[in-house]
Amino acid sequence: MPFLPRSRRLLTTALTVLICAAIAACSTDIPNSTLNPNSQFGRDTDRLFDWLLLGGAIVFTIVEVGVLFTIILFRRRGGKGGRPRQVYGNATLEITWTLIPAAVLAFIAVPTVRTIFKYSPKNVPADALKVEVIGHQWWWEFRYTDLGVTTANELVLPVGRTANFALTSKDVIHSFWIPSMSGKRDVIANRTNYIYFKPDSAYAWNGFCAEFCGTSHANMRFKVFTVSPAQFDAWIAHQKTGPQFGGGTDSITAGGSSAAPALAAFTNGKLPPHLVPSTPVPKGLAISNVTGNATRGAQLYKTGACIACHVIQGVSPGIVGPNLTHFGSRTSLASGLYPNDPRHLALWIKNAPAMKPGSLMPALGRSPGTPAGYTDQQVADIAAYLLALK
Repeated sequence: MPFLPRSRRLLTTALTVLICAAIAACSTDIPNSTLNPNSQFGRDTDRLFDWLLLGGAIVFTIVEVGVLFTIILFRRRGGKGGRPRQVYGNATLEITWTLIPAAVLAFIAVPTVRTIFKYSPKNVPADALKVEVIGHQWWWEFRYTDLGVTTANELVLPVGRTANFALTSKDVIHSFWIPSMSGKRDVIANRTNYIYFKPDSAYAWNGFCAEFCGTSHANMRFKVFTVSPAQFDAWIAHQKTGPQFGGGTDSITAGGSSAAPALAAFTNGKLPPHLVPSTPVPKGLAISNVTGNATRGAQLYKTGACIACHVIQGVSPGIVGPNLTHFGSRTSLASGLYPNDPRHLALWIKNAPAMKPGSLMPALGRSPGTPAGYTDQQVADIAAYLLALK
């Protein structure tokens, strides 16, 4: 009979899926999981989730036991036909199955409302670090309002100090989310939302936009570095200074991939695997293996279209794109999509829309469509200049 072999195949497939799911559930490497909280906000949310999961499991069990009991007890038996007696209008039953859901909702509502009020903006500590978060299509801007520092796509926070975020958008609705730290919060153009939490461990995390916001929504990422108070103070002091060439050299090779961003020092010089970008370069996009010169690149930057969009302290006052004052110290580019190394940066300058769909930054490299664009050598020079801004 074909039934038994088919049943065995289905059973084998089901067991294989179950075993794979069980093995995956045993993994301890969950840096982007809300089930691995690293702030009090995250732990309170996780505790609330556990309570609701427990309550749901209890209700599910009671309902299923009742269903099975009813199916078995009142199943149709041979020799007994006819229509069963209809029961309706029973006031006792109607009151009971109204009160039980009300009690379940109260069980859910009380801890939920308590947690909501606990993290009301009114309860933010007076010494909290104030950070203004501005969502753009498709990148993040971070302004440390009391410290006079602005950066993009990479957020640095001190361990043990509450960070209070004021969230607004320059265009469409976004959603600010650091899974290992806190819940999601909408980022809206016509109002300011708030969220706050206190990091309790030094490490590096991923952040995301959790609200569909257009073509590159999935590419709207950012990185979070939680560091010691001393490291944070040193980072802020450096951010307040103007751009300066770093590393004792002003040349890079556009075909190379090595880079040593300053923020990587917060993770002992090596980024955790979950923070290393792995987006492939689009097929057909390439850059010549030429050596860029930062000095020439600085002159190209100052006389080109870049100054209209980007801020570099003391160099350009642009107001559209990310602040590039200390760009060379960042670990990634294109909102966390690619590593910040000579090759990827040169390719980004050459053709940003190809690297990131929907990018508002135009293609600056020379091509049949842009015959007046920069040559590969000029692109490499600009990349060398930007990577030198430590």
